[in-house]
Amino acid sequence: MDAREEKGREIAARMRIVKRDNAWLVPSQTGRGAYRVTLDQNNLRCTCPDFELRAKRCKHIYACAFVVQRETTVTETTTVDGTTTTTVTETAAVRVTYPQRWREYNQAQTREKELFCRLLRDLCLSVPEPVQERGRPRIPLADALFAATYKVYSGMSARRFMTDLREAHAAGYVEHPWHFNPVLRVIADAELTPTLYALVTASSAPLGAVESKFAVDSTGFGTVRFYRHFSHKYGREQESHDWLKLHAIVGCNTNVVAAASVTDRNANDSPQFEPLVLAASDEFQIRELMADKAYGSRKNVALAATVGATPYIALRTNAQGVNVRSPGRSLDSTVWRWLHDSYALQRESFLSHYHQRSNVESTFSAMKRVFGDTLRAKGFDAQVNETLLKVISYNIVCVVHSIFELGVTIPGLESVGLAG
Repeated sequence: MDAREEKGREIAARMRIVKRDNAWLVPSQTGRGAYRVTLDQNNLRCTCPDFELRAKRCKHIYACAFVVQRETTVTETTTVDGTTTTTVTETAAVRVTYPQRWREYNQAQTREKELFCRLLRDLCLSVPEPVQERGRPRIPLADALFAATYKVYSGMSARRFMTDLREAHAAGYVEHPWHFNPVLRVIADAELTPTLYALVTASSAPLGAVESKFAVDSTGFGTVRFYRHFSHKYGREQESHDWLKLHAIVGCNTNVVAAASVTDRNANDSPQFEPLVLAASDEFQIRELMADKAYGSRKNVALAATVGATPYIALRTNAQGVNVRSPGRSLDSTVWRWLHDSYALQRESFLSHYHQRSNVESTFSAMKRVFGDTLRAKGFDAQVNETLLKVISYNIVCVVHSIFELGVTIPGLESVGLAG
């Protein structure tokens, strides 16, 4: 039984699936809407992206099949003496479990905060200290970055975070237990944004030896602000929470974020592909690159090949196999033709690589679960910086776990290994 069938059993057991107009409405597991499933053997279809991509049974089709079996599989047996026996078939959900290396996991969890501070301090010290010609002495840049990142990692307000900062000072990680106002000013400083972008890539660099396959996607982080928009569906203005978009290229082995960019909610995904891939290629040797249809342009496919990666990018239904403007002459045409033929004619082989794209979804889920899916800051610059600080904190945690679970060695932490 494959993973989709397992998830189908779970959906059938826990969610309400109803039949309407010769089709079944299956709720999405994310809680956003429902998919329409047709179980006709001559027209087996589902409106979900997975079925559109694979043209094979998805978890929603399996869920409907289990519901039909549960509701309609009734067998009546009549014996010679006229006795009738009725048998009803019921299907129970099966919980999916995965193996866990508990010894290494426990060590990583119990020592995470200690190693996080050590790695974060080394990372902050790698940033050059700017020269201050006049004015009041400012907080050292290394201390500012350490305090801001540690504050986001702790998940507490700036005032409640002061106890952790005093402990960090006692351990020698910062020169002074700074007041919470300088910490907040650091998070709101737009001049530090380029530095934070660089630290995202630098924090992932220790995993360059174990990462060669990457996936690109985006997700949203909610803010405390609201915006109003006119809804054509309801014919009136509506008020919604504002949110920022995090675009990221993620390693498929450790789920580390190799590069990131933050935009407003209306920014398109495809233009972010090039800066993300180029930034990641500075620290990683990219062998395979996965992305969904939002990134399926000739420019992005050619860029993936330029950095030495094999592109496994899903294509739209209207994608053509040959670039009619320059057929067969450019890298654009050659790689695009290969991807189109692989996607259209060798779908099984394509999907055997493309399925790794789900790691980027796991990354966003883990990041939001640990560090929150909303932003405390009110200003746009502060919100961008807070999002990047979440990514840096997440990356350092990935490095800590890789030290124990994958045996990654970090200069200065060679003795950590798998010690108790």
